[in-house]
Amino acid sequence: MKPYDYIIIGAGIVGLTVARELLSREPDCSVLILEKESEVGRHGSGRNSGVLHSGIYYPEESLKARMCADGARLMAEYCDRNRLPIARLGKVIVPVRSDDDQQLDLLFRRAQANGARVELLNAAQLHELEPSARTATGQALYAPDTAVVEPKSIVCHMARILQANGVTFQFNAEIMEVDASNAWLRTRTGTYGYGWLFNSSGQYADQVGKQLGVGERYTLLPFKGIYYRLSPTSKVICNRMIYPVPDLNVPFLGVHYTKKIDGHVYLGPTAVPALGREHYKGLEGINLAESVSILFRLGQQYILNKQGFRDFSHAEALRFFRSKFAEAARHLTPELRDEDLLASDKVGIRAQLLDIKKHELVMDFVVENGVNSTHVLNAISPAFTSSMSFAKYIVDQKGV
Repeated sequence: MKPYDYIIIGAGIVGLTVARELLSREPDCSVLILEKESEVGRHGSGRNSGVLHSGIYYPEESLKARMCADGARLMAEYCDRNRLPIARLGKVIVPVRSDDDQQLDLLFRRAQANGARVELLNAAQLHELEPSARTATGQALYAPDTAVVEPKSIVCHMARILQANGVTFQFNAEIMEVDASNAWLRTRTGTYGYGWLFNSSGQYADQVGKQLGVGERYTLLPFKGIYYRLSPTSKVICNRMIYPVPDLNVPFLGVHYTKKIDGHVYLGPTAVPALGREHYKGLEGINLAESVSILFRLGQQYILNKQGFRDFSHAEALRFFRSKFAEAARHLTPELRDEDLLASDKVGIRAQLLDIKKHELVMDFVVENGVNSTHVLNAISPAFTSSMSFAKYIVDQKGV
């Protein structure tokens, strides 16, 4: 059994930045990263939108608010320093309902509290930035520092640098057994001891946590994010990112436009309940027992209607159909036609944590300690943006 100072479960962006942070504090420490897939970034970290968020949406006392703006700055600097693709395009947030101005004002105040640079626009100023975008109230919000990156290139680059600095990676290393009291675990590739373990396994963080006696009050509800690509023949002009004022009761931002570094424009994502943690398409990734559990939890949330879950479910279920998806996007850009939406193979799973005691979707990051271990149980958006700042917080929890 080979011993390591630290073992990290999961080679997504959170696991990689935690390793990076450990090395910055203890250059001589031994670090092992265990990944059940054959490469880094196969799931959430490699499939997200690539937007570096500014920190607009989050209550100022939340972990997200504390981590996002600083994390975005650090990630942008990392891209610049290592010549990785980044485009500082900016983002507009537009009201899509006549009563959205109150929410827009709230977002403006949150942005100021969280250190995000924002400007209030009138309709003429919005038209100058985004000619196709419309506001239902005559106002909009502009976040000029919002950037877009290529997530997979970042995680691959970071993994190479970590390997060059002595971090050991074991791929195809699914966790088979854990002994928390004696600080060892067994995988398909071997048995390893550790001084401290970090669980950053994303879509499986709740399951790994429970193996170590952590997070019993939580379970994961996976939501599928489907995207379309905007046809180059569309009359819609998208110069940057166009978002709606979101429903702040739920941790989803709604269908929006994202212009990528290569110039292609994507619309999405949906937040359709998935029947498995890797249910990306068709019947792939569906486990019968897990599907039954997911459907039970969804039914329970629908009946209890916490956080307006019922209305949210109705709207998202319809967006599975292209015509209804286009209808949602037309609230942002009225001239969009159904045929402007081209099929895309871009799809992701949002690993959304559910508090089964409160019967609520968890809105903030969640980090808990167990025996000789720290568990990142909820690392949803903006976890990629926040990861370098978030990693400092995660490592700080060691031994707390």
